[in-house]
Amino acid sequence: MALIVGVERGFVAREAVLERLLKIAAFLDGADRFHGAWPHFLDGATGAAISFFGKYDNGGDLVETAFMIQGLLTARQYFDQENERERQLRAVINRLWESVEWGWYRKSLDSPFLYWHWSDDNGWHVDHPLIGWNETMIAYLLAIASPTHPVPASMYYSGWASQTELAREYRQNWGGTTHGERYQNGQTYYRIPLPVGVGSGGPLFFTHYSFLGFDPRHKRDRYANYFENNRAISRINHAYCVANPGNYRGYGLDCWGLTASDDHTGYLAHEATPRMDNGTISPTGALSSFPYTPQESLLALRHFYFTRGKQLWGIYGFRDAFNPTAGFVSSIFMGLNQAPIVGMIENYRSGLLWRLFMSNLEIWRALEAIGFENEDMGEGKVGNALGSA
Repeated sequence: MALIVGVERGFVAREAVLERLLKIAAFLDGADRFHGAWPHFLDGATGAAISFFGKYDNGGDLVETAFMIQGLLTARQYFDQENERERQLRAVINRLWESVEWGWYRKSLDSPFLYWHWSDDNGWHVDHPLIGWNETMIAYLLAIASPTHPVPASMYYSGWASQTELAREYRQNWGGTTHGERYQNGQTYYRIPLPVGVGSGGPLFFTHYSFLGFDPRHKRDRYANYFENNRAISRINHAYCVANPGNYRGYGLDCWGLTASDDHTGYLAHEATPRMDNGTISPTGALSSFPYTPQESLLALRHFYFTRGKQLWGIYGFRDAFNPTAGFVSSIFMGLNQAPIVGMIENYRSGLLWRLFMSNLEIWRALEAIGFENEDMGEGKVGNALGSA
């Protein structure tokens, strides 16, 4: 997706990115897959799975696969010219998309959940159901949208937005709170109501990864409009940093953004709660929130670049994170956090990636099957917009 933005903004030639994407697609086509899903980490030379998080992490990762498919479907729509190379790219993307066995990752035919991980020799040992609110919404949307291996649309509510006791305990355990334990939240933080989310909404990447392509504007399920919900989470994150209950150095109107990133203790998810805040600001948090908080994000951009640029800015953009209280500035530039900055700034400026991804008719049909309503078209299913997609 970031490469597509690069073409659109004239940073790199269309042909150069096309060649890169053909190489990427060919690599993915030959890499290890597990019922169509790629592992979280791949050996860049061989395409073999790397058990990065321990011996059980050696199989398909449905969530990382969903992020990849979201990007590939966006590329399929952008590279739409009728020449041999662009047709070749679309053909490979179609094959990859259609070969993901989303239904396999239900674990059983009657399971209400998708599961994160499966491997040949360890099976379902990781046993991690996908339960929202978090970054995994796109996995359910794509699983329902699949033209070849779909899951029932009812799983959006039985799995992602589950009301079961298992789901309640899952949310409560990772959030450390009962707020949002049944998916809906309904609490107010810093005078900002939050319809959906655990606690104060979680790390900001929850509002970024699934929404790089999926356009949440003017759409509502049973519980929320997710553009407005994401805006609330971003505003709460900003307000928390301004209030700065932990009295950390640097926090303020123009220095905010709590999300998962490198920090002085390793790699952690930071969020707008004292329990999950150690003074680490991640530029991607504020900057990838541009569509939701443009004024606050622009203040942060100016601060990170003009005030802290000597520390933070380098060949690949902003360093991953910094913590003035701990005297820490990350030495790395993490692609996982760089790309959403590019994609979400472009979505704020032009809606490019949203427009491309949403032009895949499979996505509109999935949203209609789930029961999303179009708020800008009066009452009616999102399928009413198929003709204009």
